[in-house]
Amino acid sequence: MPSRLYMDATITLNRSLSPRGFKVLFGCVVAANVLFATFLFVLGAWPAPMFLGLDVLAVWIAFRANFRAQERAERVQVSAEEVTVSRDGQTLWRSPTAFTRVDFEAVGEFDSRVRLMLSDKRLIIARALAPRERGQFARALENAIREARLERY
Repeated sequence: MPSRLYMDATITLNRSLSPRGFKVLFGCVVAANVLFATFLFVLGAWPAPMFLGLDVLAVWIAFRANFRAQERAERVQVSAEEVTVSRDGQTLWRSPTAFTRVDFEAVGEFDSRVRLMLSDKRLIIARALAPRERGQFARALENAIREARLERY
């Protein structure tokens, strides 16, 4: 029988541009480049439109890489037996709940770090969250671990 999960959090990157927004933005980039390429072609600068085509290709490749990175996810699970962290389906961390500690460290004014610790092992988690959200996540993770420990006793 699977044990009860006290936390099952999936952390993903924030999507700042929807697929529809990307289509509108990319359409504007293409339209501007076509207009400018037509203008340059009429002026007799016929090689310039080819470089503008490369510009459009570079923008498309950059957004494609960005959308691929947004599909990555980190999953943190806490049960009475263990704390597990996996990224993209691969388990990176597995430790007994009774001995796992959470460390929250504010690094400068605008950055912070959440770490899982077990004796000499450490893993930084929740990098996709904003600094304030990392603090909230660290408190929620500590509470989940505390509740999971209480189940055992």
